[in-house]
Amino acid sequence: MANKILIIEDEVNIARFVELELMHEGNEVDKAHDGREGLDKALATDYDLILLDVMLPKLNGLEVLRRLRMEKETPVIMLTARDAVMDKVSGLDAGADDYITKPFAIEELLARIRVALKKRGGAAVATHKMTIGGVSLDEDRHEVTVNGEAIELTNREFELLHSLMRNKNIVMDREKLMNEVCGYDYIGETNIIDVYVRYIRTKIDDRFGIKLIQTVRGVGYVIKDND
Repeated sequence: MANKILIIEDEVNIARFVELELMHEGNEVDKAHDGREGLDKALATDYDLILLDVMLPKLNGLEVLRRLRMEKETPVIMLTARDAVMDKVSGLDAGADDYITKPFAIEELLARIRVALKKRGGAAVATHKMTIGGVSLDEDRHEVTVNGEAIELTNREFELLHSLMRNKNIVMDREKLMNEVCGYDYIGETNIIDVYVRYIRTKIDDRFGIKLIQTVRGVGYVIKDND
C-alpha cells in the first residue's frame, strides 16, 4: 500500500522537486504552501508522514506542529534553513520526529522518511516501569517521578532519560544517544544531547539535590544504579 505524505513548504520549486521524488518512490503526495492550509490538510486527512517547513507564511511550522500534536501523532520531519542547535531542539521538543537542514541531499531525506515510516509501522514494544535512586520512569503512563513527586519533561527529555535508565551502568556516547532518542543514524551536532542533559539536570538534579546523570569526560553520559 502506498504511503500518503503531505509536504508543507512555501518554496514551490523545492516542494515540487520533493513531490516528484516521493511519487517516483511510489508514494501518494499532497502539498500546501502556507501554514494554515497545511494545518487544515493535516487535520482533515490521516497522512502517514508530514514534511513540514519551519519558515512558513500565515502560520509558522512550529505553531502548525504544536496545533497538530493537540489532535494527532502523525510522524513529522521538519525542513529548515536554520542551522542553530536551539532551533532544532525547539522543533524536536514541539513533537517533531526528525529534522533535516536545507540544502539537503534528496537521498538523505528519503532515507529519513523510510526510517520514520518504518518506526511508525513497527510492532509495539513491551513497556515497563523502572526506578533508580528515587527516580521512577513509567513508560506506559509516560511519567517521571522523583520520590513520588511528578516531574514534567518534554518528549525528547523523557526519551533521553529512558535510554540512560534502560542502559544503566553503561556509558552511552552522544552519537549512540542521538540514534536511540531520534531513531536514525545522526549526522551533525551531537551537542544537542548536552542541551537535553542540562535541562534534565535542572529539573531533577538541581531541584532535588541528587546526581542522577553523570558525565564521562570525552565520552558521554551514564546513570549508575548504586543499589
